[in-house]
Amino acid sequence: MPITIMGDKEFENIPSISTKALRINLNENIYGTFAEIGAGQETVRNFFRAGGASGTIAKTMSAYDKDFSDAIYGIEDDKRYVTESRLKKMLSHEMRLIEERMDREKHPNKLFFTYANTVATIDFAKKYKGHGWVGIRYQTDPKEGYNEIILHVRFHENDARLQQITLGTLGVNLIYGAYYKHDNPKKLLRYLYDHIDKDQIEIDTINFSGPRFEKVDNRLMSLQLVKNGMTEAVMFSPEGNNVLPAKILYKKNVLALRGSFRPVTKVNMDIYKNALELFLEENNVTKESTVSVFEITLSNLRAEGEIDEKDFMDRANLLCSLGQTVMISNFKEYYRLVEYFSRLTNERMGLAMGVNNLIDIFDEKYYRHLSGGILEAFGKLFFKKLKVYLYPLKDPKTAEITDSDTLKVHPRMKELYKFFKYNGKVIDIKDYDPSIMDIYSRDVLQRIHNGESGWEEMLPEGTSQLIKEKGLFGYHQTDVDEGKLEKSKN
Repeated sequence: MPITIMGDKEFENIPSISTKALRINLNENIYGTFAEIGAGQETVRNFFRAGGASGTIAKTMSAYDKDFSDAIYGIEDDKRYVTESRLKKMLSHEMRLIEERMDREKHPNKLFFTYANTVATIDFAKKYKGHGWVGIRYQTDPKEGYNEIILHVRFHENDARLQQITLGTLGVNLIYGAYYKHDNPKKLLRYLYDHIDKDQIEIDTINFSGPRFEKVDNRLMSLQLVKNGMTEAVMFSPEGNNVLPAKILYKKNVLALRGSFRPVTKVNMDIYKNALELFLEENNVTKESTVSVFEITLSNLRAEGEIDEKDFMDRANLLCSLGQTVMISNFKEYYRLVEYFSRLTNERMGLAMGVNNLIDIFDEKYYRHLSGGILEAFGKLFFKKLKVYLYPLKDPKTAEITDSDTLKVHPRMKELYKFFKYNGKVIDIKDYDPSIMDIYSRDVLQRIHNGESGWEEMLPEGTSQLIKEKGLFGYHQTDVDEGKLEKSKN
């Protein structure tokens, strides 16, 4: 039956899981091992059932006992088993055994692979739904190096058996995609959900590496995860690498700044710097225990229609150059952002924002879809360990400054606003720089596009040079020269 794949306009017949497994099995050159820990051997079972597996599967194993697992793969520094480092050790160990035990001269055309996963399924109390790391290391040419695809999943089903079945389906999709869809990683991503509903399992981190993926920027792959609805948020480090949000935020205090950052300006950094100083004054908040997150929402990336990947990468490169952790999310409302953070850490949280953002938070229209309306949202937003650090607004005509004392919310929201303000949930940033309050990203962007000068002074140190060197945000030296020529004529 023809069905749509992940929102594609074209229709196509998706091969069944058994058909995919059989195609792999009937390829006389594909040959490798399976190592699955924590959820049974659900992936390899599909290959056995499909038939013809004797020429494909060299070995299958599950070192389920922790002592056996440690004896084979070693002991992790953190003594944990469901981690990326554990998965990588599994892949390396199993591939080394294939190379040691298979004579390459005897099998010159074999495409070696090893598939592995380390998973914790739902607990008996059904409070912890489980997660896992899944990966494949493989060849598409026997004379090339190995490619690698590693991803992290979160289970959403409430039954361990169902989770195992879903994991097995995902595993087949990954192996099939690795061999037959590697030339188009974006499509490969979507095919991972063949015969799987998005509310069954979530992929929140993925990384491609190896000769077949040399031109793949994993940050763009992260963006696809959010864009395709595979996860609600992704994160990458100042070095530009995809990172698992749960790992970065675990037991950390979190300070978040939302913006377009198109480009990041001196105002953005002034908000961040002052908010961080205030946040560090809170009890049990230190630099070492705090993660700062610069968040861009998907709706912001789509502000001018379809997502412009170059524009997205330009923003990311600038923020990373400033040493910031970047997050892309599908959280239009702030309470959803806070709710997400609260699932990953129990420590303190801070939101740095301007006056207009806070006024929007108190607008009821954003909460009509909630049965409890704005009160339900605020119950999730202003929980006991969260504070808002408010940057004042300067009126461009009157130069009047608006802060938490003078901002105006809807009359129905006045008492609610007072409740949170006078309970210390809203903290004014007072040590702001008045000389930069007239800087807006949209104005800077317009100047860059028009080839005008003067925008450089509106950005943090070093960022204007990066924009010029890499031609970010449509910057072209010829445009600048033409802009100067036009001014001289006038």
